[in-house]
Amino acid sequence: MESKFYTTFSSPFNTFTIIWKEKNDNIHIHRIFLSNPQYKSEIIAHNAFQNIKQKSSAVIDLLGKKIQEFLNGKAQKFDQNLLDFRVCSAIQKNVLEAEAKIPRGWVSTYKRIAIAINHPKSARVVGNALAKNPFPIIIPCHRAIKSNGEIGGFQGGSAMKCKLLEFEGIKFADNGKVNLDNIYY
Repeated sequence: MESKFYTTFSSPFNTFTIIWKEKNDNIHIHRIFLSNPQYKSEIIAHNAFQNIKQKSSAVIDLLGKKIQEFLNGKAQKFDQNLLDFRVCSAIQKNVLEAEAKIPRGWVSTYKRIAIAINHPKSARVVGNALAKNPFPIIIPCHRAIKSNGEIGGFQGGSAMKCKLLEFEGIKFADNGKVNLDNIYY
């Protein structure tokens, strides 16, 4: 059995924890947990993975720093080659790849993403795939919203999702819905 490691970092939104493994000197990100209003990320990580060991590496430290900067509002490009997509179903991988193409400062809807991946009647499937996104921030699932402009769910909570969208220049109407000025797909 391969050992999985975890490294926890601080952020303006409490903590985030990266679950990773190392094989033949290659790092593979298995999961990223964000803290939510109820639990810190390291508690969530330990509940999901019983035998993880705390460790770090230069690659993980650099990734953690980039995520910290992103969570402070700075634009970042992330290396998706580190992600272990084997933890995803085929449809989830398609959804995550489509989501990753949404540029900073833009949003899309679950329905538009479903159409983009040639599953036009699968908006709910898209929403579920994003709700289980194992790589939040690197795959920017905060950029997916409901067709009516409501923000929808997010692993780190709705306040975090709104703040991340605001960092990217997304505007909100007085009713709390996203202005659909920059819609992708």
